[in-house]
Amino acid sequence: MSHDPLLARIIPVLAGVPGVAAIVLGGSRARGTAHEASDTDLGLYFRDGAALDIDRLRDAVAGLVDNPTAAHVTPVGEWGRWIVGGAWLAIGGRKVDLLYRSIDEVADVIDACRNGEISMHYQPGHPHGFCSAIWMGEIALCRALHDPDGFVAALKAKTSPYPPALRDALVRRFQWEILFAIENAELALPRGDSTHIAGCAYRALACIAQVLFALNGQYLINEKGALAQAENFQVTVRDLVGRVAGVWRQIGAADHTAAMQTLRVLENEVREIVGRVSEA
Repeated sequence: MSHDPLLARIIPVLAGVPGVAAIVLGGSRARGTAHEASDTDLGLYFRDGAALDIDRLRDAVAGLVDNPTAAHVTPVGEWGRWIVGGAWLAIGGRKVDLLYRSIDEVADVIDACRNGEISMHYQPGHPHGFCSAIWMGEIALCRALHDPDGFVAALKAKTSPYPPALRDALVRRFQWEILFAIENAELALPRGDSTHIAGCAYRALACIAQVLFALNGQYLINEKGALAQAENFQVTVRDLVGRVAGVWRQIGAADHTAAMQTLRVLENEVREIVGRVSEA
């Protein structure tokens, strides 16, 4: 934290808010892949038995942000079961996002993931949906900035090594849907229903990303950039990004049949990879 003056300013203030049990840095800044304009994503973890004091948090934020009148800090739960709540802020000219998480609920989800139990949920902002394993991935990839009681450290220890039961559950949940989505799109070819076809193509590609991340023991916490990341994995399909771009060019040109053929080849290669990994 010391090398980032903005975090050095923010963290002590947020840590003083009643109910804030831990603060983590997430996103690209935690992974070391950020650029100058990247958001600063901060997770505020609380215990279920010690409510997050939203009024005090609003007061703390007002003293940090560039424009207090533009800052909106939500109650817990306003953004739904899985995003929970938080704030989008501008501090020192940088975009800072706060996200709430319950330590106790995250701990339960991590235990479930380690047992091969996952769930998928409709969630605005996540076009493919919100997979419960994202919460485990957030812990695995974050950097703790304030963890006085070691809550985050204890959860992080459960994320490594990547659980084989989670890998198997993700492959089982998403591999079959790749071909299912393609076949659904093909049913719409005679109607030229571009919107439906594009939606099915997106689902097929998102499922490919889920499978490749799982096979490589990597946590997928956001669909954004997932296929580009998957192209560089040890276990992957060749020229993934280029071929995906080809799918979208074909769909854009209304050459839907060709797009589905491209997707079928990708699906077949992913299926072969899964078979090889299963036999290993």
